[in-house]
Amino acid sequence: MNGPTVIPHLELRQLAERILAGVGFPEAKAALVAESVVATSLRGVDSHGIHLLPHYVKQFRIGNIDPSADGHVVSESGACLLYDGEHGVGQHISAICSDHAVRLCREHGLGLAIARNSNHFGAAFFWARRISSHGLIGVVMSNASPSVPPWQGREGRVGTNPISVSVPSSGAGGWLLDMATTTVAMNKIVQAAANNLPTIPSGWAMDADGVPTTDTMQARRGLLMPLGGYKGSGLGMLVEILCGVLGGGIMSTKVGGLHITERMMNTSQMFLAIDIARFMPLEEFQSRMEYLVTLVKSAAPARDFSEVLVAGDPEWRKEAERRRDGIPVDPSTWNALLSLAAELGIPAAAAGTASSE
Repeated sequence: MNGPTVIPHLELRQLAERILAGVGFPEAKAALVAESVVATSLRGVDSHGIHLLPHYVKQFRIGNIDPSADGHVVSESGACLLYDGEHGVGQHISAICSDHAVRLCREHGLGLAIARNSNHFGAAFFWARRISSHGLIGVVMSNASPSVPPWQGREGRVGTNPISVSVPSSGAGGWLLDMATTTVAMNKIVQAAANNLPTIPSGWAMDADGVPTTDTMQARRGLLMPLGGYKGSGLGMLVEILCGVLGGGIMSTKVGGLHITERMMNTSQMFLAIDIARFMPLEEFQSRMEYLVTLVKSAAPARDFSEVLVAGDPEWRKEAERRRDGIPVDPSTWNALLSLAAELGIPAAAAGTASSE
């Protein structure tokens, strides 16, 4: 079997949930992690989807994730809250902090929750969208392992440090930004290496000497490229400031990651909710968003393109396709899932009725 295995999203979610519960995650936390990674795979962001599950299991087994931890509020003052995740499940800590941000926003017009001592929380969009589902604007950021050099450097000092912004959309006014401050996420290169792809696109990574490379293994041992050079480097530090510095958490070279076993992840995350109703009625905002998005997309397409897209368009289209046809899972990830299922005694039926493309 050389190609991806296609599996219906509900079956994949059930499999993920049973694997996590089988290794020791409490059922509610297993369900939340499974929901987050499958929701991400549905959107076609495979680097942060089901591919992450075996890495979560590994981090749990070496003691870097504590599924029993719920974390605690360190301080709350006005619209601001600081939370200590106690090395718990990143998705669980993020759900708590997202909901605190929404609560504070209802009271004050803005709500800002920062978590420290957290873990990998999946794709940032999942939490920004959780906030915007309440009719608010959601802004989410996270620091990450130091896989990115500063501009003009050749040693990692910050992470991919994602930024996501989600607005409550209506009609044609949908817009959901979810981006790393690097050209791509590290997991894209990890995936390429796991699937024995010899090369990656130009502009993704540098080798260990800071020289741009398209060789997958050189990139795996090297560094990620900041998005847009010095601008991406600045954005990466901005995220580090708003998460690690402001949250009093671990920073820069001390932050761990899914592919680092010798230290805890200790990530810091920021969750901001903005109450649109403090500025205008929600319906007016949605109408204005629809006007803006329609205006932007009315621009004449550049040569070799058939249309203009905005943030979120490709992912919404991919989600509709994968809900209908199933989620393709790369061979390396699928084999790892099957191996975990067999080890945990999960019946073959619960491992899906997938077929190779």
